[in-house]
Amino acid sequence: MAVILILDDKSTNRNIYSRLAQTIEDGAVVHAFASPVDALEWLQGNAPDLIVTDFRMPGMDGAEFTRHARGSANGVDVPIIVITAYDDRAFRLRALEAGATDFLRSPVDHYEFVTRARNLLKLQRQQQRIKGRAQTLEQQLRISERSQEELVRSSREALAQVIDTVPALISATDKNSHIVFVNAHFADFVSSTPEALTGKLLSDVLRSNKPDFSHQVHRSILRNQRSAISFEESITDISGAERAFLTTKTSMPALAGAETSVLTTSIDITERKQAESTLRHIALHDTLTDLPNRRMLNDRIQHELSGEGARFAILLIDLDRFKAVNDALGHAGGDRMLQLVTGRLLGVVSSTDLVARMSGDEFVVVQANVAASEDAESLARRIIDCLSAPFLLEETELRIGCTIGITLAPRDGGNADKLLRYADLAMYQAKAEGRNTLRFYSPEMDSISWNNISLEADLRKAIAQEQFELYYQPQIDLVTGAIAGAEALLRWRRPEFGLTSPNVFIDIAEETGLINEIGAWVLAKACRQAAAWQSLGHAPLRISVNLSPLQFLRQDVVQLVENTLEETGLDPASLELELTEGSLLKDVERTKQVLRSLKELGVKVAIDDFGVGFSSLSYLKNFDVDTLKIDRSFISNLLAGSRDEAIVRAIISLARSLELKVVAEGVETNAQLACLLNHACNEAQGYLFSRPVPSGTFESLLREYPRYLLRNQGASSKKVQGS
Repeated sequence: MAVILILDDKSTNRNIYSRLAQTIEDGAVVHAFASPVDALEWLQGNAPDLIVTDFRMPGMDGAEFTRHARGSANGVDVPIIVITAYDDRAFRLRALEAGATDFLRSPVDHYEFVTRARNLLKLQRQQQRIKGRAQTLEQQLRISERSQEELVRSSREALAQVIDTVPALISATDKNSHIVFVNAHFADFVSSTPEALTGKLLSDVLRSNKPDFSHQVHRSILRNQRSAISFEESITDISGAERAFLTTKTSMPALAGAETSVLTTSIDITERKQAESTLRHIALHDTLTDLPNRRMLNDRIQHELSGEGARFAILLIDLDRFKAVNDALGHAGGDRMLQLVTGRLLGVVSSTDLVARMSGDEFVVVQANVAASEDAESLARRIIDCLSAPFLLEETELRIGCTIGITLAPRDGGNADKLLRYADLAMYQAKAEGRNTLRFYSPEMDSISWNNISLEADLRKAIAQEQFELYYQPQIDLVTGAIAGAEALLRWRRPEFGLTSPNVFIDIAEETGLINEIGAWVLAKACRQAAAWQSLGHAPLRISVNLSPLQFLRQDVVQLVENTLEETGLDPASLELELTEGSLLKDVERTKQVLRSLKELGVKVAIDDFGVGFSSLSYLKNFDVDTLKIDRSFISNLLAGSRDEAIVRAIISLARSLELKVVAEGVETNAQLACLLNHACNEAQGYLFSRPVPSGTFESLLREYPRYLLRNQGASSKKVQGS
């Protein structure tokens, strides 16, 4: 169980680093301090396994704190990560001279923080084991009655045997960096033998991209008798390929009168770095267009805001008439149109600008180095012109156009969310005044939010007057072709507006807290309907109900579910609750407790929209869930040999290894279905089988007892009557 000390005078950073540290390994204990003095006082009586400190702090900076920590008995051997926003090499050298082990640049990348901390803990423990073994050998040497020459020879042979078992490049060098010994793995890596390598310069044997830095670390360790310094480097192997390594250098005490040497351990992390890069790219990019997504967009805006004197513009682009294209050509045609739009946008902006896809048919451009509003207007007009030109899609000439809202920073605000909201208001103002145009944000546009107020009032009436309805979409067993369950989907029959999707009102419902009351109604209505179908003699049917993240976090969900099951008489085994990845990870300990309680009731739990959330899959082993629902964004472009197929295959393989069921959402074509069948997906739902339908229509489906033909992939999937 790792003990981790966090030091940062800013509470926001402390909270972020503390939460990240708790994910490094199970049972990690985090002690966070705002004051270096308090942290040093705690260090006198406690021994951490890892220290993470900010560099810039009032009173005592990170370098001075590191120096004090190294002077403490409990801090001399502990890996220390210094987080700094400074790019100046002098600041890093100060921290290095003071005893820092590694650095992270602020703002911290979450994946890099966790990975580097985990690697340092792993290396620290491995280093301690090696040192422990070396110390044991040294003690044996002292009490042995053999001659001094035999002691030295035997100890070296024993130490070499120990080190040869470690799958890492391990070497010891003297004060001039000449090799004293290497392990077998090292010799194999450079296609040589330990004997042939002895006496050679380490830098002549290993071709690193950081030879100067490695030499500085070597001298620092010999001069200060430092415990350990870790850094990442690229080393070229005998084939000429560069491989990534995590290298740790530490002092090795003199044995039997010999000089103190430097022990270097390098672990090959090439595959891990490639996996991190892939996961980071997926987490930060839109799967359809490969543009940065909302998360990366927010990071870029915050980065621009943190620069001194930075002036930039945010252009929020909403496509005009895109819905007509989507309706005419289907989702596949709409997706192709979005990709064509992406290409044109990238051709208009400069290399210093960022183009991101927000959602649906909305794009955002972050225009850097804006001297005046005319610069942003000029770019916006070029974008309007390029998107107004006709598109050729499926041998058809199509015209769409766009409307753009613009906000300027830091003039309009110093917060990413606020700037995006202002750009959104400007865009809607432009739409109201006529499409295919642009508008700059002005404070008067806040009055547009009156629509949200009206929507909230109508929502309250809808609850009181029972204007909500539930539609049901069948979930098909891909082995038998039978209906295995149904997802309950909320609809609002809004006066003067007709049947309204939750996309229109769900945000307002969550903001106002009305989601709790609406969610409780949906749960009761769905359970009551499922119980009614079973009472009519239909086979037991699983009913899936979505829980809002806000509802899951704030309501007593367990008590609500228990009361609902008791009131409706539904068998708990027939109820499946769908939760998003984000709602599960808000409060991990509470989530574990709630999931355990729900499972004790006999209720099943599914993770909805799986794959588009947090990328890290480690939480799956900690949460008691039954089902993964693959997000429709991976299904919409699913074809054999595609990138989406690789992602879907990986999710299904992961679920199978954890004995979880997999349901694919948004299946609309036989090609998608064929791909899912090839990878043994358990269930699917989508327009290929049935749109969401009212309860009466769904009951007719149950009476017909349909079986969907699945295995004949050469023909269209169709429904047949059961016997």
